[in-house]
Amino acid sequence: MANRTAPFAPFEWMIAWRYLRARRAEGGVSVMTWISLIGITLAVFALIATLSVRAGFRAEFVDTILGSNAHVSVYPAQGVDEEGRPVRGFTDYAERAAALERVPGVIQVSPVVRGQVMASANGVARGADVYGISPEGLRATRRVGEGADAYGELDRFPQGIAIGSGLARDLGVTVGDRLRLISPDGMKTAFGTSPRVNAYEVVWIFTAGRYDIDQTRVYMPLVEAQSYFNREGLADEIEVMVADPDHIEQYQDALLGAAGQGALLWTWQQSSGSFLKALTIEDNVMFVILSVLVLIATMNIVSGLIMLVKNKGRDIGILRTMGLTEGSVLRVFFICGAFTGIIGTAMGVALGCLFAIYVDPIFSFVNYVSGGGVWDPSIRGIYALPAKLQAGDVMSAVVLSLGLSFVVTIFPARRAARMNPVEALRYE
Repeated sequence: MANRTAPFAPFEWMIAWRYLRARRAEGGVSVMTWISLIGITLAVFALIATLSVRAGFRAEFVDTILGSNAHVSVYPAQGVDEEGRPVRGFTDYAERAAALERVPGVIQVSPVVRGQVMASANGVARGADVYGISPEGLRATRRVGEGADAYGELDRFPQGIAIGSGLARDLGVTVGDRLRLISPDGMKTAFGTSPRVNAYEVVWIFTAGRYDIDQTRVYMPLVEAQSYFNREGLADEIEVMVADPDHIEQYQDALLGAAGQGALLWTWQQSSGSFLKALTIEDNVMFVILSVLVLIATMNIVSGLIMLVKNKGRDIGILRTMGLTEGSVLRVFFICGAFTGIIGTAMGVALGCLFAIYVDPIFSFVNYVSGGGVWDPSIRGIYALPAKLQAGDVMSAVVLSLGLSFVVTIFPARRAARMNPVEALRYE
């Protein structure tokens, strides 16, 4: 019985390498190999680049939410006062806040008064959302308070207000200027309610990284906000920051119990849930579409191998008559196709990783060439195109590309292995 050849023996690699280096007379095979190589490279690059941008966009968007807003908002159900008039707010907010602070995992609790006003300066007026909050609560808001991308004197917040950089730019104010806030719900007189107009010194200007926040948000000391909005002794809600907001559900039962009777919870995932679900669906759809692109690129390997098998029919017949087994012939042509897939995948991974690492200068160049305005923060919400390179995304692209390359290579390789040597040499 003849000795069996060990799989992927050195001579099989040698034959495959000679076939890959097509001579000038076999230029068609060489062209198809290059087309396959470039196609796989570009497909893997597009897949990794898209996945990294989607991951970066999600990470940046979620970070701006968690860094600028409460992780959990505790708000009261509708109630009535002693005279039977509807009222909404916590009168015992200090006691409820103290109870919430004792919940394990809670890092900051801040009673808040909220209202909408018209902000005016230098003859320009803009709508603004006012948050009445304690100085400690403002400092703990990561993208607004201490350590944020901001300037001014945070220690002077009890004597002034903090505003977003977009609002400051629109109104033409900076630190030290005075900003007028106009509220329609002002003093109640015999002739009705008159608007309330107060001027406050701007002591802190922040950039949270979200267009809608920087364009509209104003922070005011809690006591001043209570007076300004006629909310003396009340807090509209209590903002809670936790140590692990990604798993906010594990805090809900404890927070609801500590908040007391008549309290309701609204988490950041509930407020942004529809957008996050839309991102997840879009990520899955994009992966499927780009997977089809990778499949189309790998199909070029089949075309190249079929041409190679046709050109090498005589060689296959000679090798078979010399004792080469069907398995050896299959492995020779499998190596030819797989080698193209491996090289193309490696080059695509390198290009994709470089794109993710240097996305800022690349995007700046594209923005410059196109004349600007490629990325509109008023639509996207954030100011720049982010990219986050994740090992899982790279591995998904590599496994997909190599898997498809290996699978499609088997069919033309089996065709070569099953070629009848007599038929191959009949007309030679």
